[in-house]
Amino acid sequence: MYKIPANTLFMGQKLVYVPECHSTSSFLNELNNQSQLPEGTVIITDHQTAGRGQRGNVWEAEAGKNLMFSFLLRPSFLPPAAQFNLNMCISLAVAAVMQQEVPQSVRLKWPNDIFVNDKKIGGILIENQIQANTITASCVGIGLNVNQERFSHPRAASLHNFSQLTHDRSEVFEQLLKKLEDEYLKLRAGATDLKQRYLKILYKHQTSGRFASAEGEFTGTISDVDDHGRLCVEVHGAMRRYLFKEITFLE
Repeated sequence: MYKIPANTLFMGQKLVYVPECHSTSSFLNELNNQSQLPEGTVIITDHQTAGRGQRGNVWEAEAGKNLMFSFLLRPSFLPPAAQFNLNMCISLAVAAVMQQEVPQSVRLKWPNDIFVNDKKIGGILIENQIQANTITASCVGIGLNVNQERFSHPRAASLHNFSQLTHDRSEVFEQLLKKLEDEYLKLRAGATDLKQRYLKILYKHQTSGRFASAEGEFTGTISDVDDHGRLCVEVHGAMRRYLFKEITFLE
């Protein structure tokens, strides 16, 4: 079903399709530990039995309806302190392709969920391997709800739910690989507009909202994401900064 794309330099040029697996990210890491895989290697499946998301969540997906894949990058050019740049790069690429598929506005919910109309249509999980102050490998897992119509979680949705169309998963996949490579090459070349573009489509940016942290529940306004990838929330005139697991959106 999934073919090696003709319009990429390295992304997906080594492609492994498995009908079912526990997790494409876990499978990719296992293969890479056995022998060094080339950058751009992609593992894709029609069904994950234990897909992983942020905060240890399980990714729910109906077999044969969505896109679930992971790929390997070797961003040794990127200092570990700037690794959130890779997060923004990948998120922007996915959001751009999703925007081609639906008429509604696509937003990025920090740190890297894909939202349309307050509902989640996709998620990204990036696991970096760092040695001697160098990012030696990055395993990027992406789950996108494409043609699934019903979900057990009320905040989950798919492209189909918004477009009312049946999307060609192979075509969407190929577009994703091309855009992911494009954005990654820009990052490698020293792109300086990542944060500006990320903030432009950041979910709830400059909007008052309810949050929860170790301090309890509070109302604040998302104003920025700092160079370390921390979410900057203004609360009563003071700026608070939170890492991935230190704040929860209350909706």
